[in-house]
Amino acid sequence: MITTDKLIFAFLISVYFATAALAFEKSSDARIKQVAELGSQVMPFNLMQTLHIFSKNDAGGLQQVVVKDPDNQAQIKLIRQHLEQIANDFKRADYTDPETIHGKDMPGLEVLRNAKAGELKIRYREIAEGAEILYSSDKAELVTAIHQWFDAQLRDHASHASMHKLHHAK
Repeated sequence: MITTDKLIFAFLISVYFATAALAFEKSSDARIKQVAELGSQVMPFNLMQTLHIFSKNDAGGLQQVVVKDPDNQAQIKLIRQHLEQIANDFKRADYTDPETIHGKDMPGLEVLRNAKAGELKIRYREIAEGAEILYSSDKAELVTAIHQWFDAQLRDHASHASMHKLHHAK
């Protein structure tokens, strides 16, 4: 049975896809295919069944991974496991997973990697359709690095990612 909540969620997902297509120039088809192949070695969830949402704010930004079908509990579990691991890795300045997928020269990673203890705050949280990580800093160069890192992911993940303007959540 299709509920109003499910219809609204499906509409929002389609808006995210449309916004991403208009806002960013995607990477080449070959690059997107390469990133998807490398991503399947790192990310346990199915890219076709999920969506990466990046929301920049003045203090950094919010990365969410959600399922396209809110009843897909198996994918929600995999998303949560992966994002919790990523948050823990990043707290230790371990950026191995994004380097594996996007390369060591991925925009923003070098600056994030060299952040001093306490300069970059990372908070993991489960949400109804998946999970999210909030990245924040008081240092302008780290905020810029987070934004560059988000932009690079949007280009490389293309139809599997979207940008959303975040007006809150510092």
